[in-house]
Amino acid sequence: MKIATRELERLVQQALIDHGVAPANAPIVAATIVAAERDGSRSHGLQRLPGYLSSLKCGWVDGKAEPFVEEVAPGLLKVDARNGFAQIALARASAPLRAMVRRQGTATMTTANSHHFAALWPDVEPFAADGYIVLTMIHSRARIVAWSGSKKVLGTNPMAFGCPRQGKPPVVWDQASSIMSQGDVLLASAAKRQLPPNIGIDAEGRATTDPDAVLQGGALLPFANAKGGSIAFMIEILSAALSGAKFGFEDTSAKIPGAITSNAGQFMLLIDPRRTGGDGFVDRVELLIQHLLAAGTERLPGDHRYAHRAIAEREGIEISESDYNSLQQMKS
Repeated sequence: MKIATRELERLVQQALIDHGVAPANAPIVAATIVAAERDGSRSHGLQRLPGYLSSLKCGWVDGKAEPFVEEVAPGLLKVDARNGFAQIALARASAPLRAMVRRQGTATMTTANSHHFAALWPDVEPFAADGYIVLTMIHSRARIVAWSGSKKVLGTNPMAFGCPRQGKPPVVWDQASSIMSQGDVLLASAAKRQLPPNIGIDAEGRATTDPDAVLQGGALLPFANAKGGSIAFMIEILSAALSGAKFGFEDTSAKIPGAITSNAGQFMLLIDPRRTGGDGFVDRVELLIQHLLAAGTERLPGDHRYAHRAIAEREGIEISESDYNSLQQMKS
């Protein structure tokens, strides 16, 4: 069946409110869930809603938390999400971040004590659409083995990048440090589908294609082996050590039944390219893109999402009837 974006947002908002999210916060969180579903990023769409609700219901995350935003130095914003969702923290920090980057050309944000359970590209796309270069990253509870290790220490630690274009949607990519995202493993588990080889290991450290073996005591592998591990380490430093958030291995959610989200941190950097490249920056970007297309690149990062979005905005978001019925029955 197909459903209008606003109607789906209404249903998700109501489910969040029924489980303790403040009415002022619910539209912000719901928008990221629905955006992922709308744009074809199903691993971070409605599939994630039960995880949000479970974490709320058991008290692991505070749906009514009000973040504390502090400018600790010129161009540096420190945010304490106060055990709430990271999207609320970013929403509260957005105005001062934009003021900073307009004033001095760059702005940096560190966030601690937050729960980010969504795709990252919705965090960066609005800034890139307004002409800024933007980079963000988050860490999660320990989920990957890295640098020949045998135990999980680092998270899947995704990062997202946005680059503005002239008169066109920005180039935006979002990728995990693991060879496959946790969300895609969850999708495979729900569909009872085997994983490709070399994605993860089981609790005994043996290679496995069983998603449940990876999820239940196993671990994911970093992309490009040691190189992906290096990226995951960098993200852990910028998102956790720099912000004061807990490292992934310090996450205590496993001790709390129903706790699904990670209490972690986020790092974001904004740059105004007009300060260095002037009006010629977007022309340089287009020159690079044209050479990539001429070399055989068939689509740019984000193009797949934009195509899905156009169809959804015209025809509605396609969801299963079972998902629709579940949404209407999600009561605390």
